[in-house]
Amino acid sequence: MTVDDTGSGEGEHPAPDGGDGRTAAPAAGRARDDSGAPGVHGVPAVPDVDEKSEDDAEKDPLALRLEQLILGADRRYTPFQAARSAGVSMELASRFWRAMGFPDIGQAKALTEADVLALRRLAGLVEAGLLSEAMAVQVARSTGQTTARLAEWQIDSFLEGLTEPPEPGMTRTEVTYPLIELLLPELEEFLVYVWRRQLAAATGRVVQAADDEEMVDRRLAVGFADLVGFTRLTRRMEEEELGELVEAFETTAADLVAAHGGRLIKTLGDEVLYAADDAGVAAEIALRLIETMANDETMPELRVGIAFGTVTTRMGDVFGTTVNLASRLTSIAPRDAVLVDGAFAEELTRTGDAPASETKAAEEAAAAEKEGEEPPSYRFALQPMWQRPVRGLGVVEPWLLARRG
Repeated sequence: MTVDDTGSGEGEHPAPDGGDGRTAAPAAGRARDDSGAPGVHGVPAVPDVDEKSEDDAEKDPLALRLEQLILGADRRYTPFQAARSAGVSMELASRFWRAMGFPDIGQAKALTEADVLALRRLAGLVEAGLLSEAMAVQVARSTGQTTARLAEWQIDSFLEGLTEPPEPGMTRTEVTYPLIELLLPELEEFLVYVWRRQLAAATGRVVQAADDEEMVDRRLAVGFADLVGFTRLTRRMEEEELGELVEAFETTAADLVAAHGGRLIKTLGDEVLYAADDAGVAAEIALRLIETMANDETMPELRVGIAFGTVTTRMGDVFGTTVNLASRLTSIAPRDAVLVDGAFAEELTRTGDAPASETKAAEEAAAAEKEGEEPPSYRFALQPMWQRPVRGLGVVEPWLLARRG
């Protein structure tokens, strides 16, 4: 929201795109600018804004009523006025807004008291020394990215389905306002509840780290699960069918990862990335994914690659050589099979989830039988595969992971 911060923000200023600066408040909605970024709290960025924006808003009072309902406040401020009222520089305000995913809107009077309060809170955390300025921007970016995706999903899938006119003659707009009025407080409460639960779980994992360095760079099991032949499917299937397949895959994967104690890092259409603190948990998730997909005739075959090692976590994502290795293992894994790296195999052996070799397992079973004792019980089996070069990572020796019969 870059503007000239030397004025009051109430007069005319050059528009960001070099226009004449006549920027009236644009109508609320789901419109986007050419870059695809969402508008400020739903206010779209209009490339060539003129007096028609004000006319459009007057012609569509429902859009403004919905915006006021959702935001709980009326439009009162231009970007400069909001920054000045919050007591922050226009430069810092622009950094915060852009980090949250909102485009520059010139001098449109499109911001509310809530926008001022949000700026004041972020700046206050910096002034109090609780966050650095860079960290505050990162907080804004991570929150904006996460909630933008959630909001898009709710509008695209949830609300569109529920706002189908229940009776002939009724319009979608006649149903939308009362529905949102009923849903808004419930969804807000649920969002806060889930966020607090996730925050508690993430905090618990971090404070259990052995030292301060491990809080940032941790040893984790990282797994990729990839649908085989997805590119070919995109050529054969209708868009709606393809969307349903991807949604079913992501839903199944997310449920299995969560149920068995892993964390879904992200979904990439035909691929999911997950992580787990425990190698046995990661192995169980991988095999469950293979077994579940194999039993579904509508699903393509699946392959999974897992690696274990130091991982850097940032903004909910994971980075590093371990992640790259897991991705490479996935690309060379057989269909409906799981490949793991040597470090993962060693970790399964160390925790007693898998024997060092089938020969050792047989010897232990024979010794236990001779002593009249129960033989060691292993959950998984590991079979060494041929060493092979992996692009960017040198030569690796993958292991084929299976469930012990």
